[in-house]
Amino acid sequence: MTKKSLAVAALLACTAADGYAAAPTQTAAALVDLSLEQLSNITVSTVSGRAEPLSRAPGSVYVISGEDIRRSGATTLPEALRLAPNLHVARVDGSQYAISARGFNSTTANKLQVLIDGRTVYTPLFSGTFWDAQDVLLEDVERIEVISGPGGTLWGANAVNGVINVITRRAGDTQGTLAVARAGNMERGGAVRYGNQIAGGHYRLYAKTLDRDRSRFANGTAARDANDLTQAGFRADWGSTLDGFTLQGDAYGGNLDQNRERSGFNLLGRWTRGLTGGGNLRLQAYLDSTYRNYPGTFKEDLDTYDIDVQHALAPAGAHRVLWGFGLRHHRDRVDNSAGLAFLPSRTNFNRSHVFVQDEIALGPDVDLILGAKLDRNIYTGVEFLPNARLAWRLSNTHLLWTALSRAVRAPSRIDRELFAPSTPPFVLLAGGPDFRSEVARVLEIGYRAQPSTRLSYSLTGYHNRHASLRTQAPSPAGPVLLNEGEGETTGIEGWGTLRPADWWRLSAGFMRQRQSLGLRPGAVDTLAPGANGNDPRGWLKLRAGFDLSATHDLDVMLRRVGALPTPHVPGYTAVDARLGWRVRRGAEVSLVVQNLFDRRHAEWGAEASRVEIDRSVLVQLRLSL
Repeated sequence: MTKKSLAVAALLACTAADGYAAAPTQTAAALVDLSLEQLSNITVSTVSGRAEPLSRAPGSVYVISGEDIRRSGATTLPEALRLAPNLHVARVDGSQYAISARGFNSTTANKLQVLIDGRTVYTPLFSGTFWDAQDVLLEDVERIEVISGPGGTLWGANAVNGVINVITRRAGDTQGTLAVARAGNMERGGAVRYGNQIAGGHYRLYAKTLDRDRSRFANGTAARDANDLTQAGFRADWGSTLDGFTLQGDAYGGNLDQNRERSGFNLLGRWTRGLTGGGNLRLQAYLDSTYRNYPGTFKEDLDTYDIDVQHALAPAGAHRVLWGFGLRHHRDRVDNSAGLAFLPSRTNFNRSHVFVQDEIALGPDVDLILGAKLDRNIYTGVEFLPNARLAWRLSNTHLLWTALSRAVRAPSRIDRELFAPSTPPFVLLAGGPDFRSEVARVLEIGYRAQPSTRLSYSLTGYHNRHASLRTQAPSPAGPVLLNEGEGETTGIEGWGTLRPADWWRLSAGFMRQRQSLGLRPGAVDTLAPGANGNDPRGWLKLRAGFDLSATHDLDVMLRRVGALPTPHVPGYTAVDARLGWRVRRGAEVSLVVQNLFDRRHAEWGAEASRVEIDRSVLVQLRLSL
């Protein structure tokens, strides 16, 4: 605790800043009243590392607005991510989710980078995200930028198939008091938030709870997957988005069935300074401490310390240069079980990076983005992550873009240091002392258009060549993890929005892909089929929103998800609906029904052990003062 206290003091003393990237604030309330033309120019920052209109971003990016989340009735971050047509979101049980873009999905999906207000939500245990421990107060979310496709130059190793960037609203936009209460047949919860002024700036405090009941197996018996989580936090902002200071933090804790526990806290600071001539400097640092206890399996205590610097040089002629560097330190302590072990059980290690990116104006309507990152890890040394993007603005409302990228998924502790059982002989797994990074070389071509003020759409085709995918082979010491897999993924994804009338909005999105994965000649793989991911050939998402009156709105979402091959999970169709009633100014009641026409369905897992997702009914009351 002493070391953590010192780290907190250091963060308070020398870091912090304003909103992530220099992007203008767009509150959820303002988004309600935007036209479709204005919505297409929502500012995004994840594609190029700087604020730019969505209509000019040369990447496959979908934006979930705060208003989208409100009208969906989602109560957790993973459920809100279902709104993104470029994500496969599968609920595994009462707490776990499998979330990925462009394939390789699993409960330990490791090719998707996730950020919350600039903090990388990453575990070096398996190079992915524990979704049962990641949440935010959804009422405070400004937008979620969902990138499908590689983003290694800006976001580093593991941003192979996509990036999710959750951006919350500035404290000045969340003033006053908000209270939310919800109850239903499957879950209960609530939240309270208070915002006010502080010493020339603004702050907010919040707390939220979730209590989710057990799921059921196909035979109707209850699974042991009940989930409760309590989270609280704060954010304070001084200055503006271009020249300011932010400090924020969260703490959470909760239990899962079978005496499983998880808890943690984080503290982040970011300082941004505008420079003469249009450049800017950003310094960010954070501490993230997590604890997880699965009795009989493992217990982990992980501390992460991260510092990152980015400098956007003043534009010079046709060039806009962005460069930066960062260092991350992990302190990982694992208590092993008899069945499996991470060896060594206690370890400290660093990651570091340096990158540079140049946006070159080749003409008034053509831009070329060239960038590269050197990302160093303890297992494979320095990884080279280059990227080239070409954007051609055919008109103010039509953009054609293409990109070539090399991305890697760097080894994690589960690849190199996992043994089963925990002592020799290791008959199930003997680590992977020679395991290297998984590599993807990706070609993308996309088209984004807005033919009228009431219609917009985006289409992207992609081809990935995979190399050094994870496999398992026998050895004298026991089975070891190697990199003998290879193959290709080819697909197309698209979405669009149509507003036939001011009171009626339609949106649709789809993904269709083909994976062809195999082994190098002469290689052997003893991993279970589907170990590297279990993905549908495609899915379709449809949404319709109706402003029935000045005080009533109705939203309906249909999801058709194809069957999963290994293990086989039947395809399913789910319809969710929300009816909202603004009783008076600042007071709203809503009724949310999930799986409206389906009593229950499975989304993940082997038939013998998977749970099914029940129809749920939820009533929510929201009061703001």
